[in-house]
Amino acid sequence: MIDEDRSALPVHGVPGERVLAEIRELRGMDRPTHGGRLFAYVYDPGVAGLDALAAAAYAESAHVNGLDPTAFPSLLAMENALVGAAARLLGGGPGTSAPDVVGSVTSGGTESLILAVKAARDARPDVAAPRIVVPASAHAAFAKAAHYLRVELDPVPLDPVTLRPAVADMAAAIRPETVLVACSAPSYAHGVIDPVEQVAEVAAAAGVRCHVDACFGGWTLPYLRRLGAPVPAFDFAVPGVTSISVDLHKYAYAPKGVSVLLHRDPALRAPQYFAYADWPGYTMINPVISSTRSGGPIAAAYATLRHLGDDGYLELTRRTREAVGVLADAVRDVDGLRLVAEPESTVVCFTATDSGPDLFVLVDELAARGWHTQPQLTYAGLPRSVHLTVAAAVAPRAAEFGPALTNAVAAARAHGPVVLPPQLLALAGSLTSEALTRELVAGLADGLGLAGRAGLPDRMAVVNTLLDAAPVPLRERLLVEFVGLLQRPTW
Repeated sequence: MIDEDRSALPVHGVPGERVLAEIRELRGMDRPTHGGRLFAYVYDPGVAGLDALAAAAYAESAHVNGLDPTAFPSLLAMENALVGAAARLLGGGPGTSAPDVVGSVTSGGTESLILAVKAARDARPDVAAPRIVVPASAHAAFAKAAHYLRVELDPVPLDPVTLRPAVADMAAAIRPETVLVACSAPSYAHGVIDPVEQVAEVAAAAGVRCHVDACFGGWTLPYLRRLGAPVPAFDFAVPGVTSISVDLHKYAYAPKGVSVLLHRDPALRAPQYFAYADWPGYTMINPVISSTRSGGPIAAAYATLRHLGDDGYLELTRRTREAVGVLADAVRDVDGLRLVAEPESTVVCFTATDSGPDLFVLVDELAARGWHTQPQLTYAGLPRSVHLTVAAAVAPRAAEFGPALTNAVAAARAHGPVVLPPQLLALAGSLTSEALTRELVAGLADGLGLAGRAGLPDRMAVVNTLLDAAPVPLRERLLVEFVGLLQRPTW
């Protein structure tokens, strides 16, 4: 990176090396982001030198501002390249049935979904009370979008066996006020692909946009298909699909946070923009939610995609697919566990049988052995489960998971299930979210011994059991208040 000459400025604060040492010490509290043992939140390809390349690219453009592409055309060029790569991968561009695909680079999947809902809402100014139809398994970001944009959310129940919504139920949920129908490819919780072709068809018949949330699978499903997996049509090859979101900081392995929102044509994207000129400053024009945006993440994503290339992503997907198979077999081999769904993408999701261990205790036992998984609470008749997001870096370690799982299950059985005090269970079942006070949450946190790393518990089974026993509104309020206790200024 070329840095211009700057006059020497006396530094009165903490020396740089000491600051970096402080950050490294703080990072010691975190889950490991590399090494193939963390099954949520981060995506590690296990490619030597990629982190350094992405960091260098980030530094080159960290101070470039995405607010004005005419001032910083380098960022515009990189964004257009990222959109083109995503569109080409997902069935758009010259020579396809969607030659006019356009898109925008956002900060993540949540922003992409919020913008997809905004574009659909603003395209229908005639609808006074807009609504969106989603499967109950749709990402929570749709609920966030509905909350922020004052749009009503109509979730459609899942078939308890297939874990998908029935197409007839999706069609029946569409009303005159519906501005968007959405489905997932795949759903995050269970990794199953919704019936996109059929849902898009009923949406098109009703004159409604159809968004495919491929944030999680958009960068792997096309490669899985090339490797011979039976991936159903889900992208712009499906006529009724009007927009798709795909996260580059997931399986494109770019640093956080870069996502792409694609629209089938420019007219569909137009309502996504915000423009404002009725003030004495510069005319504001934003394609996404943020105005000022650092070019760092975009440059890092650009460097990552260019470096790994198409063949590289195919190989990384092959490794991931092999790891998924090994992990799924490990679950099948353990008495007392079962897969919630046969893996269709890059997710392994399992639960316990009636004679199996307490899953929340099992999650703690796996963490104690260096394997960090994601517990999922019971929902609408679906059992509590354990979610594994599988990335390419898991492949070299996958064979170690089976013995660790067997050992952790034995330890969980020996520990026994979490048994909450009857009065606490009664409180969880009867307390309303409105009656919950910050003082009560603080008392619960203290009584449950929530202390450890940065105020966080070392074992979460008791907390997860309490949350699992609470009604959904109370779960939400408990977590809001608990996180509020954690997020306090240091002086």
